[in-house]
Amino acid sequence: MSITPSPRVAVVVVAAGSGTRLGAGEHKAFVGLGRHTILRHALDGVFAAHETAQVIVVAPEGREGEAETDLFEAAAAAGASRDLVSVVTGGATRQESVAAGLDALWPGIEIVLVHDAARALTPGAVFDRVVSAIDRTNWGIVPVVPVVDTIKRLEGDRITGMVDRSQLAAAQTPQGFARASLEAAYRVADHEYTDDAALMADAGHPIGVVDGEALAFKITTPADLERARALVAEHPLPAIPVSLDRTPRSPRVGVGTDVHAFSGSGTLWLAGLEWPGEPALSGHSDGDAVAHAIVDAVLSAAGLGDIGTHFGTDRPEFEGAHADAFLTHTLGLVGEAGWAVGNVAVQVRANRPRFAERRAEAERALSEALGGASVSLSATTTDGLGFTGRGEGVEAVAVALLVPA
Repeated sequence: MSITPSPRVAVVVVAAGSGTRLGAGEHKAFVGLGRHTILRHALDGVFAAHETAQVIVVAPEGREGEAETDLFEAAAAAGASRDLVSVVTGGATRQESVAAGLDALWPGIEIVLVHDAARALTPGAVFDRVVSAIDRTNWGIVPVVPVVDTIKRLEGDRITGMVDRSQLAAAQTPQGFARASLEAAYRVADHEYTDDAALMADAGHPIGVVDGEALAFKITTPADLERARALVAEHPLPAIPVSLDRTPRSPRVGVGTDVHAFSGSGTLWLAGLEWPGEPALSGHSDGDAVAHAIVDAVLSAAGLGDIGTHFGTDRPEFEGAHADAFLTHTLGLVGEAGWAVGNVAVQVRANRPRFAERRAEAERALSEALGGASVSLSATTTDGLGFTGRGEGVEAVAVALLVPA
């Protein structure tokens, strides 16, 4: 058994922004950028520089499970310890989100880097420069790039003067600070600041600069996203070839089970099919125990948690959802993690409904939702034993085989 050494550097990756200006109809961090998300690309830059740092992702409320998927896979690709990474829930403002990240710091952390996930292509070298400068000066440090445009001073729609751009620079992230100073500044902050450097400067701390990078631009508008996608298309991230122990990945097997009672209103949904005339199962969604057992089995095989991690009652978009929504989303999660579903076998334990006449139909529906993966379904009773034998509900047990994508 190995013990993970306590790091001295932590990186708080702020990924809780709504991304309204991006216009993607999605939280910015989870918008696709090539084969991965914006957040995943940002994390690859973090781990390229500091695979031994504590990494904390601040995610939007309700999206913690997806953030964990990106974080765990980025850590695996870098060979970083899973013990060093975590996800916390962000607040209503960026400042509240950073504060949530600071609350999760390990006791031995000395230097904190605060990084915007929207600067997804930031090279690892920028992180190194910031840490080195903090070690030299003990100041707060900000990476900057020169302002290249001619800057005009305006009054309304009239130009009233020029601004000397030699005295200007555009700030980027990660911005780095001594932990004790940053936490002290956050405790006394009484209004919202544009970034952490402004908060620290207002608290009386000196702020220095290091060279930033053109690739560290912030993805804010649709044009920024198109630029980032073009860059990623030229240099795509490879599929993850190794696990945490850096050995070649072999197929994985996962087991899942689910139980629901006959107490819901409406029509029964089970194995992706509607069963008219049968009593409904209760649940946050449609109570489809077969689909939910498959989700648990697939997530288990991929090492991505369980159904509660990704489809909990705090996810209103899955309220009343059917099997296709659950299975399609799960297929996407394991695909991002570098896995494909080989086959799934499910056993249903219940007195009703009778599956004999609709077994093939159910297998087709489940297979389609899993991208064409083979699904076999069997059904049995329990000879009057237990809650299924008494006709109180349905139990399903699933086994899933995943293969490297």
